[in-house]
Amino acid sequence: MSLWKQRKDGAEAPFWPMGPFKVRLPFLHYRFEWPDYLQGLLMCAVDLAAISLMTELLGMPFEAALAVVLINGAFYLLHHLLGDPVVPGWITPAIPLLMMYVSTFPEGEARVHALIAFQMMLGLFAIGLGASGVAKRVVQLIPSAIKAGIIMGSGLAAVAVVFEEGGRFESYPFTISIAVGIAFYLIFSRHFATVQNKHWVLRALGKLGIFPIIALAIVIAPLASEAPWPDIEWGITSPDFATLFAHYTVFGVGLPPLSMFLTAIPTVLAAYIVLFGDVLQSKAILAEADEMRQDEKIDYNADRAHLIFGARNFGMSIIGPDVAMCGPLWAAMHVVIVERFKKGRKAMDSIFGGAGSFRWGTNTGLLLLPVVSLVQPILGIALALTLLIQGYVSVRIGIQEAKTERDLGIAGIIGAILVVKGATWAFAAGLLLCFLLYGWRLRAPKKEQSDVR
Repeated sequence: MSLWKQRKDGAEAPFWPMGPFKVRLPFLHYRFEWPDYLQGLLMCAVDLAAISLMTELLGMPFEAALAVVLINGAFYLLHHLLGDPVVPGWITPAIPLLMMYVSTFPEGEARVHALIAFQMMLGLFAIGLGASGVAKRVVQLIPSAIKAGIIMGSGLAAVAVVFEEGGRFESYPFTISIAVGIAFYLIFSRHFATVQNKHWVLRALGKLGIFPIIALAIVIAPLASEAPWPDIEWGITSPDFATLFAHYTVFGVGLPPLSMFLTAIPTVLAAYIVLFGDVLQSKAILAEADEMRQDEKIDYNADRAHLIFGARNFGMSIIGPDVAMCGPLWAAMHVVIVERFKKGRKAMDSIFGGAGSFRWGTNTGLLLLPVVSLVQPILGIALALTLLIQGYVSVRIGIQEAKTERDLGIAGIIGAILVVKGATWAFAAGLLLCFLLYGWRLRAPKKEQSDVR
């Protein structure tokens, strides 16, 4: 009998303890969730969208960039395998910030060195916070207004990327409108949640999450003349690890000079502020799910999460520097998984089963040439879809983080500044406003705090 069947109501999913980590393996410690695996097969389209970022910034060949995506995909598995109950992803709102920083260096080896230095510093910084136990306390110490503003601002930034001039909406307006409309209805609508149990087809759609929307986009985009029909190829993908290691890693270009590590510090801190918003969002989304699913105890530990995504960033800086970076959360897909988890144990036995099965699916999809060639024409649409879902959830969770109406007002200003001026300005403005409104405590007294939802 599989161990996952032995979990009693109210207990954690079984695991093997390993220091700060809790090791869980598929089929042994959690039930494999096939609906989430199938979603992952097509949602690898979003992972593949990172290729265009690397070819644009570094001039990296497609096959070498594919190698980076595959390595990053393997590292995604570390989260659920080591006890972090999330769907990990990029540090999406910080990507424009990193691209602006790296673009200040000449094309070629200097840019590669700049990216390596940045990602190595970010990884070591996160590992240091997690190992010292400070990360967990940082989450608790940040004033509610700043938490709310960072999360809201990250969501607004994600939406702005889609609708900005020259953004993906201009390229795929019809397909994105239809795909987003259907996705929001299937995932967030109370009406659909009520009617889906009345017919097996609707029940199946509810279980598949975002999978049918991506499949629909593959058809709608060519019909709307917004993308070509896919040219299906057969076989296994051919990543070029040799070119990657020879020209884009420390094995080929060597370690960056010390000066680059020093100049990267401000950008690292700014990116961490955005990344910290994902940590807060992970905690908030899982807390919401934990209230509804009393049968499974969900243990989210910010220190453990820091150790894992810190190690991912440090590892990638050595064997495959990645413009998308290694973040603690893919908010859009995490919400899709959590929404299915909320439907009960029959729908998803454990949150680890959903998160893990999804990431096993994306890794499988990245290896299969038929899958890659099928979704290649709609990579931009898949990326836009995940950004808009992330935007919706971030704004909602951000508002819930505010404890008073003054918190909510401060958060709105922080969010707007983050979109226009970046994370560093937003954080500084938040500290100043909290000081001006609340004094040295930087937060409202408990007697003034109330739920503003």
